[in-house]
Amino acid sequence: MKNHIIQKFIYELVSKLFVLPIYKFLFRGHLIGRENIPQKDSFIMVSNHGSLLDPPLLGHALGRNISFMAKAELFKIPLLGFVIRACGAYPVKRGIADKNTIKTACKKLSDNNCIGIFIDGTRQKNGRVNKPKQGAALLAFKNQKLLLPVAIVNSHRLIKFKFCIPFFSKIVIKVGKPVQPPQNSSRINLNSVTMLLQERINNLIG
Repeated sequence: MKNHIIQKFIYELVSKLFVLPIYKFLFRGHLIGRENIPQKDSFIMVSNHGSLLDPPLLGHALGRNISFMAKAELFKIPLLGFVIRACGAYPVKRGIADKNTIKTACKKLSDNNCIGIFIDGTRQKNGRVNKPKQGAALLAFKNQKLLLPVAIVNSHRLIKFKFCIPFFSKIVIKVGKPVQPPQNSSRINLNSVTMLLQERINNLIG
């Protein structure tokens, strides 16, 4: 209980002191579709991915404590590792099937914590969903949790330079209607839900 209170405090502190000024004033952040965000039960947020700033910007904008997977190497950095772990991040080993990561995600969902997944698995230069993975759909089936499609617009081109002067793009976060989890874990069903998420997110991006 004590650890949960400390984690919540640090998450709120980071969100209000650091993320809010960046989101609201630097990138003039704007949220569309707040009514689609479940307020009681946990869910799996599924999004496109264009920038390293996506996790804090999405977590702050949606107003829910959303845990994202982070590279295992980041947790070895003393201060950074403490902060991102306190904010709910959990490590994932790139390039291998990490059962511990899946167990951690399932436990967070069962404890009524939301998790965030970038459906392509890595940043995309065009900011869209191009080659979605089925991991989010599988987690949704295993835990029977809603999938929330979210588009973060312009994150792949946050800063532009003209005559050495930086210009910051406006960030718009669009939340779509939740998608039901797959009825079973067959490849057909997982693929169907994954393709639906890709379509929903790309349509939100426009």
